[in-house]
Amino acid sequence: MPKSIHEVRDPIHIFIRFNGTEREVLNSRPFQRLRHIHQLAMSYLVYPGATHRRFEHSLGVMELASRVFDVITAPDAVRLEVRELIPEFDSHGAPHLLFYWRQVLRMAALCHDLGHLPFSHAAEEELLPEGWNHERLTREIIMSPCMREYWETMKIWPEDIVKLALGPTKARDLQFSAWETILAEIIVGDSFGVDRMDYLLRDSHHTGVAYGRFDHYRLIDTMRVLPPPAPGYKTENGAVEEDKELTPKLGIQAGGLQSAESLLLARYFMFSQVYYHPVRVIYDIHLLDFLRAWLPGGRFDTAVDAILKVTDNEVTAAFRAAAFDANLPGAEAAKRIVLRGHFKRLYTPTPDDLDHNPRAGRTMETAAIMEFGATNVRYKQIPPKFVALDFPVETAGGDIVSARALSRTISDTPQATADYLFIEPSVARRATQWRDEQLHTIIASETGDDHGSTA
Repeated sequence: MPKSIHEVRDPIHIFIRFNGTEREVLNSRPFQRLRHIHQLAMSYLVYPGATHRRFEHSLGVMELASRVFDVITAPDAVRLEVRELIPEFDSHGAPHLLFYWRQVLRMAALCHDLGHLPFSHAAEEELLPEGWNHERLTREIIMSPCMREYWETMKIWPEDIVKLALGPTKARDLQFSAWETILAEIIVGDSFGVDRMDYLLRDSHHTGVAYGRFDHYRLIDTMRVLPPPAPGYKTENGAVEEDKELTPKLGIQAGGLQSAESLLLARYFMFSQVYYHPVRVIYDIHLLDFLRAWLPGGRFDTAVDAILKVTDNEVTAAFRAAAFDANLPGAEAAKRIVLRGHFKRLYTPTPDDLDHNPRAGRTMETAAIMEFGATNVRYKQIPPKFVALDFPVETAGGDIVSARALSRTISDTPQATADYLFIEPSVARRATQWRDEQLHTIIASETGDDHGSTA
């Protein structure tokens, strides 16, 4: 007799279970492709253990999404004010709708990363046509004929999967009910999105650092669908804020507040110490240089079949070949990757530098190009990209208050950023001397072009 429930072992969640129909989705060509897409791009060149893939991350997101769904829909966890949002019964009085949305959520969580290009985020922003990103590619794959057969078997609408996988921000053309918005928040939400929970835990495990660990068990157990705090609540410093979001959203009971704080801090430290590590950043730049030269027209083809044909394997084979054949496209960048000849970090602005010149990094880039030539200089600035977070908290007495009113950690969590100037190794010694001698003069200028050469 065939098994109705299947399971795989996982280093983060121990076991991940799925039924026979879901197994067919796992075995589909688009999902199996994720076995060959690194989760952390070229971070394995810095952290040797970071060779995990989007495949196992997606399984983990499905597992966590299911846990959250089961917690927030448990009868004793649903507050009276939000009960009408949760579809318990279909038009015939049978409890089918909850099962339907749980299945949609699991498939959206499983498929949320289908559109990632080789080496994930490393080159997606620059190498896709205008208006395209990996979320749009994910949508195209979910809606493609090769996936529709699975959705028809499951009797779920692919448009619903798209909504929950992308969320209102990335699927602005679709209409979201309050319930669908909450379900999408389970996956991609800024505060408690399980996509973030899994990648922090998983990336921390595989890189061998402790920064990304937090008590996700406690956090999930305290998650609730909550109404917004009453208008005009006071923050910890006494300021009065008006909550403009009148619809319920994901929040937590007060007992989970420290776990939520740990999640926010884990995100900050992982971005600061792992995702924005300078050597990881420069390898991403070299990979981008290679792909621009290697890809036809310097862009990825957005056709579904074309995306499904290319993985890290094809790109790796190409840059390994180019590293030893100067006649192949992107040979110089490929050689830097394969033979570890990456550019060296020359400068990162200090807080004092930024006080004198908020564009200190860009100013130094301009000066370095004038001094050493554009081919010997690379610059990357990653500005803070996270909005200040807030979410409702249910106190022991049943009141709903703002998380920022209860926690200075949440209101004051710093934003991770990166600002790196890199130099070609052969001129690194001369560039270091130039930097030490000219730094203060350069950043004191507005453009960095009023200094003399020391070459």
